[in-house]
Amino acid sequence: MPAPRRDTRGIVDAAGLLAHVDFRRPEPAEPLRHHVEQYWLIDWDLPQPYVSHVVPHPAVHIVFQQFEGQDPFVEIAGIQHGLFTQKLEGRGRVCGIKFRPGGFRPFAPEHPVTHWTGHRIRQPAALPDIDPTTILAPPDEKARIEALDAFLLRLAPHPDPQADLAMTLVERIRTDRTIRRVADFAAAEGLSVRLLQRLFAAYVGVGPKWVILRYRIHEALERAEAERAVDWAGLAADLGYADQAHLVRDFTTTVGMSPKAYATTAGPGASRSGTP
Repeated sequence: MPAPRRDTRGIVDAAGLLAHVDFRRPEPAEPLRHHVEQYWLIDWDLPQPYVSHVVPHPAVHIVFQQFEGQDPFVEIAGIQHGLFTQKLEGRGRVCGIKFRPGGFRPFAPEHPVTHWTGHRIRQPAALPDIDPTTILAPPDEKARIEALDAFLLRLAPHPDPQADLAMTLVERIRTDRTIRRVADFAAAEGLSVRLLQRLFAAYVGVGPKWVILRYRIHEALERAEAERAVDWAGLAADLGYADQAHLVRDFTTTVGMSPKAYATTAGPGASRSGTP
């Protein structure tokens, strides 16, 4: 089982986010770690609104949320195809559960994971009736983590070899940058392309091509934030793009600005006002 990642891949202008909110990623209880990568806890108390942006991972989340002036709620957040944007203002708290890609289906086996893709469903019937304040209200962080553990353990996921296979395959895509074409990947795993696509639809929620492209964009985001002078042509070649133009197109479509523009606004030395 891979360890939870401690990088900030996917967070647009991660340094800006961390300057505005208190963001932590504790581990779940040991029996849950096979399916759950990590919890993510955010608290904020902001004098001015701040807008966060995330290029989503191929992962489903269960999120307990408390925004100022609103009743607390829980939602299942399926994989979002585009940029996820959230405005934060006043005081608030979020306690999220990030499932491993492929790991959510055993907790809600009635639907293929594509059922949730592109949707954020409040108080979903797939979850047991729970008062969100039992997760959000405890002032002690340890108590909130224990409440998340208890909530998931009550769901009692059943063993599912197909979920295990899906998690293994997505992790392979994430860590092996030589995987660039779905047909080659399927053949290497002894699967037909159709069978691989059906597995991903049922257990991941998006196709294998989407996963390959998304991890490329995450890598490009990380490089843009960490390096003052990115060799975009070289990075495009490293990530398996035919040329730099294809990387620029995918990056711009996903993030909403070109790689060079992003490096200027979120890279080393960029100013971060936090304004909407």
